[in-house]
Amino acid sequence: MNAGAHAGAGADPLARLAALPGVEAAVEAVRKAVDGVYGHRVMRRRSQEVSAEGALRGARGSAALDGADWALEEVRRRSDFGASPDARTVGAALRLTAEAGHMLSIWRESPLRVLARLHLVAAGDAEPRETVGRPRLPGEPVSEPGLAGLDVPAPPQEEVAARLDALGNLVRAGSRAPALVVAAVVHGELLALRPFGTRNALVARAAERVVLIGAGLDPKGVTPAEVGHAEQGRTAYLAALRGYLTGTSEGVAGWIAHCGRAVELGARESVAVCEALQRGAA
Repeated sequence: MNAGAHAGAGADPLARLAALPGVEAAVEAVRKAVDGVYGHRVMRRRSQEVSAEGALRGARGSAALDGADWALEEVRRRSDFGASPDARTVGAALRLTAEAGHMLSIWRESPLRVLARLHLVAAGDAEPRETVGRPRLPGEPVSEPGLAGLDVPAPPQEEVAARLDALGNLVRAGSRAPALVVAAVVHGELLALRPFGTRNALVARAAERVVLIGAGLDPKGVTPAEVGHAEQGRTAYLAALRGYLTGTSEGVAGWIAHCGRAVELGARESVAVCEALQRGAA
């Protein structure tokens, strides 16, 4: 596993990543940003509305990174998500943000089962049933338009299987590492491995959402990191991912900081939602 190998052997390798240069500052900035949302007066009465809006905006951001950059109101009003490739991408992102909330109790015990379920949800009816919900087999191609320009091939199936098992073991073992660190590693590993034939990036961002909520950093799901990833743009996203793939201290720390900035921007978006709700109530 990339980040795990970097951290070295030990009972809690992810905790060691928290000591990388710049990571502590990123963790603290994220904590303050999330506290800013939860401390808003609107959250005392209307947190479910903020959460629902965050999920919608998160889905819109995740789809945008995969090339389906729809206006928020278009995502909000549409009900048919099967008419075109972009519509199917938006539909997949919406289904994933909804499904993520149902996976929290399963994640720590069976993370690979959750990933399989997320891929099944993302694929919908658009993929052959025999290929969804399972890692790709030897020789099966990867189609991932959202990572076009990464220029780093997906590893072979044998490596994918070993690293998925390592990732699952890390999740099940638990970690003292901050939620941001765990979420960034899960996200980065899934992008690195591209274990499924399609929709890996959407699944990776949904898994990041599961970790951030399940670890207690954002228990109500009101700080959509997907919004922040989209706001920073695909070029920056791929550049940070390339850094992670190097396995160097600088590269892994840079990816964690990039994910932290995404959470901060998601929190800022939700504060704006709270302010809008407050003005409407007034």
